[in-house]
Amino acid sequence: MQDIIKRPVLTEKSNTLSEKSNTYTFIVDKNSNKIEIKNAIEKLYNVAVDSVNTMNYGGGKRKMKHTSRGISFQRNKLYKKAVVTVAEGDIIDLYENI
Repeated sequence: MQDIIKRPVLTEKSNTLSEKSNTYTFIVDKNSNKIEIKNAIEKLYNVAVDSVNTMNYGGGKRKMKHTSRGISFQRNKLYKKAVVTVAEGDIIDLYENI
């Protein structure tokens, strides 16, 4: 399960979502699907998951950089983000392991 869930996203927007609507955000493995993410969250945090939404980021158009060795082309790193909605009354404490 640890290889599916890489780390939680701890930003102001994700904290606001978790306080208002029991929605938590995680960076997950690129090859994992929604069912695997749901099972991993339920086993790691002992909560009931209502829904999982996923988004793929990175890649896209390559960017050109001028370096001392010449011109190099670069793309953004690929990663996948999962937004998990937890059942009413369940809470995930993301700050306990920091």
